[in-house]
Amino acid sequence: MQNIQAYKDYLEKERKYSKHTVLAYVNDVLEFQKFISNEFEGEKLEQVKYNMIRNWIVGMVENKVSNNSVNRKISSLKSFYKFLLKIKVISVNPLIKHKSLKVAKKVQIPFSERELQDVVEMSDFPSGFEGIRNRLVIELFYTTGMRRAELIELKESNVDFYNKSIKVLGKRNKERIIPLLSSTLDLIREYQQVKKEENIASENDVLILSKKGRKISESFVYRLINDYFSSVSQKVKKSPHVLRHTFATHLLNNGADLNSVKELLGHASLASTQIYTHSSLAELKNVYEKSHPRNLK
Repeated sequence: MQNIQAYKDYLEKERKYSKHTVLAYVNDVLEFQKFISNEFEGEKLEQVKYNMIRNWIVGMVENKVSNNSVNRKISSLKSFYKFLLKIKVISVNPLIKHKSLKVAKKVQIPFSERELQDVVEMSDFPSGFEGIRNRLVIELFYTTGMRRAELIELKESNVDFYNKSIKVLGKRNKERIIPLLSSTLDLIREYQQVKKEENIASENDVLILSKKGRKISESFVYRLINDYFSSVSQKVKKSPHVLRHTFATHLLNNGADLNSVKELLGHASLASTQIYTHSSLAELKNVYEKSHPRNLK
């Protein structure tokens, strides 16, 4: 347990992962530790061989655990053993030659511009604070592409009305500045005014609040987006991440540079941003087929 605690501290303090990510990584390692304890009595995590890990993988697959979930758990374990190698507890990473299980690539389907328009214009938003707040949450996701956790952690002081921008604290505590549309700024002003009128005090300068003045939860944000978009869209997945995907796709469809979208999303590399080009390529194909001279004959 001492090495697991040291690993947890490393993820929090050096890697600066979010609490949610740290918990997921550590829980995966603890799950494997439990497996080793049950199946290989007397073995320690620091003495594990790859065949033991393979037995864990086979067991998960037989129990219908998805390949995506298996890969995530093994990724956590690989990170743990890299840490043990770093602090010289082990000399060889037992997962050094492991290859991830194959998974089918899923292309996220973004909302259409019409669906976004319908949500804003046709949805039955409550009157007063909650209605303005709900509209603002949707507006911020669609016009900035920020992550759910980033929106929840926004501060009042992050909004720069003069420079028409907002400061976002992303993964690994990396800050980025995202431009804001005038319409978004107007909605923030309206939200702040209604909040003041209804005597809802901010908790620790938090921007997006519950009716009781508390920071909203991840599940609340997910339900909010899912509920509003369920009334205008038949898509299977309706979540904050789909709105982030929609933001990127609509920018690319309208001529935005891929590297600029990468910066707006806060991605570390272009490889992460390129997944959003699938939908854009579909749009380009549509334009191509309608516009190419050979196809017009």
